[in-house]
Amino acid sequence: MDRPVASDTPDSPGFVPRTRFVLVRPSHPGNVGAAARAMKVMGFSELVLVQPRFADVLCQEDTVAMASGAADILVRARIVSTLDEALEGMQMACATAMTPRDFGPPTVAPRSGLPELLGRVTSVAFVFGSERLGLSNEDVQRCNLCLSIPTRPDFGSLNLSQAVQLIAYEWRETLGAYPVVPRTRAVYRAGHDAVAGALEQWREVLVELEFLDPQVPRKLMPRLRQLLLRAEPTVEEIHILRGIARAVKKRP
Repeated sequence: MDRPVASDTPDSPGFVPRTRFVLVRPSHPGNVGAAARAMKVMGFSELVLVQPRFADVLCQEDTVAMASGAADILVRARIVSTLDEALEGMQMACATAMTPRDFGPPTVAPRSGLPELLGRVTSVAFVFGSERLGLSNEDVQRCNLCLSIPTRPDFGSLNLSQAVQLIAYEWRETLGAYPVVPRTRAVYRAGHDAVAGALEQWREVLVELEFLDPQVPRKLMPRLRQLLLRAEPTVEEIHILRGIARAVKKRP
């Protein structure tokens, strides 16, 4: 959800500023679709395009394919003629640019600059330039702030949709990240008896292979026991070790 309730104010607990992503003169339909997907996974939904290369970009096959489940973002997206139109209703506009401009808004890194917006704004637009040329000086000068993603000085050009993903992620982190839900299944550590049983089975195999001499054991089995105890094997892993031992014993 990226629109605040009408009665909300920036200093209200849990307030979320209205957030808009603006793509200025995008030329590749796939990037528009990928940008929509990047927005959706971070919980944002408002997309505006300014003078895209193709008038039907929102419904082109490559756009829909790269959106991959974010078609609802494309359906609600708007196309406008000017950046001023795209920024209508927004309190704050943040340009994205690789390097600071001689004249224009202050330039900050997203991670240090975005937290300062909280408690100050009710709405914010993130503005991205075209794939080939980025934002013009005039576009940047229409914005209150310029965000520069830290990159290598000699190779700092990001793909448009990647830039959208990074800014969307940093803004979501600033607003409050979604909780990470563990998806691993329950893991049960093997008990003492299971480890002891596996070690005995392997002792028999090692004797048959003549790797272990029962008369001169040289602390081999205690060392193997310590190895397993450090590894803290699961019940399933002990089953695997015992299965390997059985397979070795079956060999002629």
